[in-house]
Amino acid sequence: MEALQNFFEWLGSYVWGLPLLILLGGTAIYLTLRLAFLQVTMLPTALKQAFSPPKAHHHDHEGDISHFSALMTALSATIGTGNIAGVATAIVSGGPGAVFWMWITAFFGMATKYGEAVLAVKYRVTNEKGEMSGGPMYYIERGLNMKWMAVLFAVFGVLASFGIGSSVQANSVAQAIQTSFDINPWITGIGLTILTGIVVLGGIQSISKASSYIVPFMAIVYVAGGLAIICLHFDKVGPAISLICRSAFGLDAMMGATVGMAVRYGVARGVFSNESGMGSAPIAAAAAKTDHPSRQALVSMTGTFLDTIVVCSITGVVLVIGGLYQTSGESGAALTTHTFNDLLPGPGGWLVTFGLIFFAYSTILGWCYYGEKCASYLGGERIVPIYRIIYVVSVLLGAGVNLGLVWAASDVFNGLMAVPNLIALLLMSNVIVAETKDFIMKRRSGELP
Repeated sequence: MEALQNFFEWLGSYVWGLPLLILLGGTAIYLTLRLAFLQVTMLPTALKQAFSPPKAHHHDHEGDISHFSALMTALSATIGTGNIAGVATAIVSGGPGAVFWMWITAFFGMATKYGEAVLAVKYRVTNEKGEMSGGPMYYIERGLNMKWMAVLFAVFGVLASFGIGSSVQANSVAQAIQTSFDINPWITGIGLTILTGIVVLGGIQSISKASSYIVPFMAIVYVAGGLAIICLHFDKVGPAISLICRSAFGLDAMMGATVGMAVRYGVARGVFSNESGMGSAPIAAAAAKTDHPSRQALVSMTGTFLDTIVVCSITGVVLVIGGLYQTSGESGAALTTHTFNDLLPGPGGWLVTFGLIFFAYSTILGWCYYGEKCASYLGGERIVPIYRIIYVVSVLLGAGVNLGLVWAASDVFNGLMAVPNLIALLLMSNVIVAETKDFIMKRRSGELP
């Protein structure tokens, strides 16, 4: 296991090297400029669209689920261990400055998330079961006529689903439950496996329904708990944010982590958390009932804002206030649990434990949908039941695997998955801009509400 972990860490250092960071950041900045900072100017509209109840006529729009359900499905796959364990891992490895680079990744990544969703809805297809199928593999094939690159994305998507989707989540939950309740990880794995199997067999309707209940409830509870800690230790918030900013540029002599490490882990964990540029979230966006690609794209964009700018920021600030990342020797979910419990004795640790359980479970559900769509693209709908069985088994196996190995492998697959998607976004940026202009024009003319 140690040798395998070392291999993935070595490979990850190349995958997440300067070329990918430039491609990821460059794509996000390029789309931000071409869309005239749409993530700022249209954020209020996007949030209103995301949380407004569907109108009666919306049921006539092409698609399988509502805007809100599509957003919750995407958020179910993004708000998870990345927000709790991932932020802690980033701070331990890259210093407090990693949080700053997570913010930067999220801000510009909102434009990336928007562009992905535009293309996903525009180029989606109806599969043999009468359901919507979309995502990078479809817009790469149909928009660029690059079947080989579409296949490449789908392969990486399937592999990533077993890492970021199942193994990482199960492992983090098992770790948290063992820390809090001293329960054997394999027992936790069995429980998660059964619960996963019950829901994923129902497909997107079942997954979106479960996500629409789990995600809002736990997000509100976790955010409220984090804000309570921040309010109780408000005098330390300013120094914590100052330390985050100084460390991001290597200006704090007390921190051993280099600027390069802060950027590397901040961007990697930021992408792991909000998935902007990876090409996963647009797979859920493609299932939404909508009258225009840009409308659902605005809704999808809010996912990055809520995931990183809101939830990850709260976790990061609390961890820096606590300061245990320097002395405890812990990482991941254990560090976050210990810090919350130290700053909010009693409910703090429980809050993280239960938040992690529900977040991770919803992430497992969301990524099963992503993975099966990639699998069905490669082998047709007949392969989906086989994929679901393997996926459910991977949940069980992930619970008992070494955490370092799981994280290292996930970083590699996430990076490989992002490359063909980012290339497609750059090559199809004219389509994204054209659809955006069309949407704005039709809204101004009254053709669209």
